[in-house]
Amino acid sequence: MPNTKDTYTLKFDDDKINDQKLNVDINLEPVFVKKVAAGLKTSGGDKTDKKDAPGGGHGNGSLSSGSSIVTISSDAADPDAERYKDPNGHDKKNIRNEKWFHTIFQVSIPFFIAGMGTIGAGRVLTIAKDMPAFVNVPQLLILTTALQGLKGNLDMCLASRLCTQANLGNMKSRREIVKMIVGNIALVQIQAIVAAVCLSLFGMIVGMFNGNDFEWNHALLLAVSCMCTATSSCFILDFLMIAVIMLSYRYKMNPDNLATPLAASIGDVVSISILSTIASEFYTRIEEVWVLYLVFAVFIVLMPIWIVIVLKNKYTRNVLKSGWVPILSALLISGGGGLVLEKMINEFPGSEAFQPVINGIGGNLVSVQASRMSTMLHQSSIMGILPPHDKIWVFPWTALFVGSPYAKTARLLVTMAIPGQLIFVFIADALNPGDCQLHAYFVISYIVVSVVQVMILLYVAHIIIHAMWRYKIDPDNSAIPYLTALGDLSGSLLLALAFVFVYNINKPYCVE
Repeated sequence: MPNTKDTYTLKFDDDKINDQKLNVDINLEPVFVKKVAAGLKTSGGDKTDKKDAPGGGHGNGSLSSGSSIVTISSDAADPDAERYKDPNGHDKKNIRNEKWFHTIFQVSIPFFIAGMGTIGAGRVLTIAKDMPAFVNVPQLLILTTALQGLKGNLDMCLASRLCTQANLGNMKSRREIVKMIVGNIALVQIQAIVAAVCLSLFGMIVGMFNGNDFEWNHALLLAVSCMCTATSSCFILDFLMIAVIMLSYRYKMNPDNLATPLAASIGDVVSISILSTIASEFYTRIEEVWVLYLVFAVFIVLMPIWIVIVLKNKYTRNVLKSGWVPILSALLISGGGGLVLEKMINEFPGSEAFQPVINGIGGNLVSVQASRMSTMLHQSSIMGILPPHDKIWVFPWTALFVGSPYAKTARLLVTMAIPGQLIFVFIADALNPGDCQLHAYFVISYIVVSVVQVMILLYVAHIIIHAMWRYKIDPDNSAIPYLTALGDLSGSLLLALAFVFVYNINKPYCVE
């Protein structure tokens, strides 16, 4: 056999196939790849009837405990072969067994930093809604939520991809790290440009349905403002995410707990600030339409350069071809949240201060769970096969509290949402100008809807991520856009419900 190929032995221990070995030549890079998709439930190699094994036989595409073992390994040396061992001595390379207090400590710091970022985003939005550009081009306000969601989607997908690579031990070569960084940044720039153009078209169409006249200068202003905001904010924050991932990997912390929360929310204040500044500046020059055309042309010229970089990068070329449906679908869902925001601002003064907070914190927490789930699936199974302890459809109680491998983290995240939102609601109120009064009815309503939102998102995350894995869709690239978009929509709707409740009991938050 040629030396350039690795020999892979697949052993299937089943009722009909006993000790049969198949030697298959697979032309892959000589990099150590070892994934245990399922293990024997009983010791000593005793066989277990598939009908008696949980999740056995049919359903959900999972491997039954004791029914089959798929082990794929090459002859390359494993530098970390002894890093993680289970009680029986079986190798679990790079699978972290974290204590609950380690998880809380690592998540809480970026959680509260990101929470302050969402409060800042609410404060900036309160100021921006009265700017001439936002008043005369109301589509900008509609696009605010969707643009926040777009930026969060792109940044969190990048963070999730790099976190998975870090946890799999693929960040040891400086050359490979540079390839990952360059390819992923170029990929995000392409996605940001295309999605921003689609987002501006969506805003103009929605504006026409709302009775606003179509003006070409306004459409061009929307497109250029969205592209500048999406590309610049993602470019700045991507380097921050990469630095966090590299430092956490170096100091033996789980980057899933640190990078994704920061990507989820800290960029909200950056994106809204950039949008309000750029849109206002372009609006003052709206008669000098050549400026808008020039900026638009610059982005079009840069597109082929980014595309060439991505297509030549092994870490991103597949994502460029297959990662569009989740992002564009998420834009439409987040756009629904933008419509809710526009109605809320007109009906309930002061709501704009809390909308980025509830949306950002919900996306923050669910992104942690989504990234951890994806990493664990990459470590413990192969695409298309669920581990024996996982199912797609489970009861909410199982996914959120007891009975699921991810329930412990879900419990911690739900618990963190209560004191976190309690602190943030008081800070957001203190920074909110106007004749507004925070009272117990509003605080209780806000805490209830925010916790309900987090629980909904965590349960949906369990279903979506396992379904994607079962059907060979990488959740690192596809799950987070849907989850954060649902977070934007559900957060806006539930916040509106809280404002409707306090208004109907004659305890409004703000009095005009």
